[in-house]
Amino acid sequence: MTLSPSLQANPRLADWLRFVPGMVEVRSGKVELGQGVLTALAQIAAEELDVPVHRIRMVPADTGLSPDEGYTAGSMSVQHSGAAIQVVCAEVRALCVATVAAGWAVPADALTVQDGQIHGPGGRVTSYWDLAGDALLDQPASGAVLVKASADYRIVGTDVPRLDLPGKFTGRARFVHDVTPGELRYGRVVRPPGRSALLTSVDTAATLAMPGVVTVVHDGGFLGVVADREEVAVRAAERLRQDATWERQPVLPDEDQLSGFLVEAPSETATLAEHGESPSGAVRSLHATYHRPYLAHASIGPSSATARTDGTHLEVWSHSQGVHFLRRELAKVLGLRVEDVTVRHVEGAGCYGHNGADDAAMDAALLALAVPGSPVQVVWSRADELGWAPYGPGAVVRLSAEVGADGSVLSWRHEIWGSGHLGRPGFTPVPGFLAASHRKGGVPIRTAPEAPLEFGGGAGRNAVPGYDFPAYQVVNHDLREMPLRTSSLRSLGAHVNVFAAESFIDELAAEAGRDPVEYRLAQLGDPRARAVVTAAAERAGWTRWSTSDSTGHGIGYARYKNSGAYCAVVAEVEAVEEVRVRRLVIAVDAGLIINPDGAVNQIEGGAIQATSWTLKERVRFDRFAVTSQDWESYPILRFSEVPAVEVELLPGNGNPPLGVGEAAQGPTAAAIANAVYDALAVRVRSLPLTPEQIVAAMPG
Repeated sequence: MTLSPSLQANPRLADWLRFVPGMVEVRSGKVELGQGVLTALAQIAAEELDVPVHRIRMVPADTGLSPDEGYTAGSMSVQHSGAAIQVVCAEVRALCVATVAAGWAVPADALTVQDGQIHGPGGRVTSYWDLAGDALLDQPASGAVLVKASADYRIVGTDVPRLDLPGKFTGRARFVHDVTPGELRYGRVVRPPGRSALLTSVDTAATLAMPGVVTVVHDGGFLGVVADREEVAVRAAERLRQDATWERQPVLPDEDQLSGFLVEAPSETATLAEHGESPSGAVRSLHATYHRPYLAHASIGPSSATARTDGTHLEVWSHSQGVHFLRRELAKVLGLRVEDVTVRHVEGAGCYGHNGADDAAMDAALLALAVPGSPVQVVWSRADELGWAPYGPGAVVRLSAEVGADGSVLSWRHEIWGSGHLGRPGFTPVPGFLAASHRKGGVPIRTAPEAPLEFGGGAGRNAVPGYDFPAYQVVNHDLREMPLRTSSLRSLGAHVNVFAAESFIDELAAEAGRDPVEYRLAQLGDPRARAVVTAAAERAGWTRWSTSDSTGHGIGYARYKNSGAYCAVVAEVEAVEEVRVRRLVIAVDAGLIINPDGAVNQIEGGAIQATSWTLKERVRFDRFAVTSQDWESYPILRFSEVPAVEVELLPGNGNPPLGVGEAAQGPTAAAIANAVYDALAVRVRSLPLTPEQIVAAMPG
């Protein structure tokens, strides 16, 4: 058996699992972000160990305890961590059974396991907890033990209630904002008034004189305060802001000309993929250009972290997606040994992608180092969250196709312009922390180069067509100097690439006078792809739909990363004074589903977030700074605007599990845009689909 990458990197059984009285502690390097992954991993462990889920205790990721599984990203947690836990638990069960069999001098197949108890001939009984010390598990996984056949599953594939929800429903202190390791002090950071603003002077006397203020930290352009009470820290930060003088430069492009800027700015050009040569028989060439603005994570709960140092060891509590990466990067920036830093994961506001969690951790660490012995909590303001966390990159996608007499694609070209998607700490060529860039000697953060498509890609994610086109080429123009700081946002480049590609597919179908569903199916050879498109269309009543004034329906399809879950979405919209999505019907093939209810939750959440991106969201800025720093200037979908969402999970048919958290974003955006065209006969190629954008797209 080939071990998962997570288990290859962390082969020791005891690093993953430990027996404590009546319970099994399972340690994963993946973290709970609100996606329910720890529940799915607990189900996998319980299944292989033959214990009920309530005996599994999922240990939050901790650099002192948990295996290093990198970042929780890319919808890979079940595929990597789940596969590792499955093998580990199967081997631990086999080890325990073999140990008992040897002690009782009976064949191993004469023993059975129920609820962690090992039963043998003559009514003899022992348990995991009676025999499994750490020494038994102090060995590497071999991969030689067979895991359970799916036909024998009793727990995997069932709707086990989420392990994290009871505490959230009852208001238990479980979030990073609730951490209180000792007598807490409170920190706030004063951000520059814009990109590239330079601090020319600051008077700290008035701030330091405020009752309850402990200290002011001034390091280059980094300004922060520590106070005994939170409200004092907030007031002190505002006082410090008033007493600071900055020199601003107009370094940002004209927001209304963003697409032109992205295309014309210096970039590094690379061909990401190409296949075949355009066959003869083309009767027409068509092209179109699509645009996505910068997008914010816009978590309702702001980023936060707490840090404490005794002068030797630094402890950090963070909702980071990669505690081991964060540990190494904090040590590097702060000049500490890695072993002198501990990072513990605590849940924060749900997110997908690189939000402000790591930056808040760096803020807290810098302030804690100024007051050794006292834990310091940092909570970002709404302006910090919307104005300074990394953004999902703005992008331009230009598509062209040569088509045959029936309108089928003979060759396809997909060209992308935009900034990088990999700005996480540990990936960037310079320290990937906001505070580090503002400290003395700090330099602007640059993203890492484009990730190879075999690892999912970044800007090029889902740019390779999933259709059976005879020839295609994918080209990426990577802006290495970013006007705004960018990094990973849920689905990375797949959102804009699928929006563009599936909108263009609809345009080609319309040009050929063919039904959009039939047109897709005619060029899809993968039976799993055909199945999700067919299922979504049938469930939505595609052939029974009759367009009326200002209402329409549209479809979008993609296989996430061309290797993940298959997803097709049908959207029904009403477009009168503004676009309102009434219904989304989604069909997904994600292979084996560990927790169907959890999978549906993730698909629904992804589709609703994509609806918000598609209809409303856009980072606004002038030549100096981001101006969309509150909910009025950066609106998100309201609860009253959430569409009805129906999800159909197709049978796994023995296929391995695939992540579902990011499968719906691109297809949802495309389906909505295609439905708007069906309703209004207006093709809007620039997101978001606001009334202003629709009017601008109308023929002159």
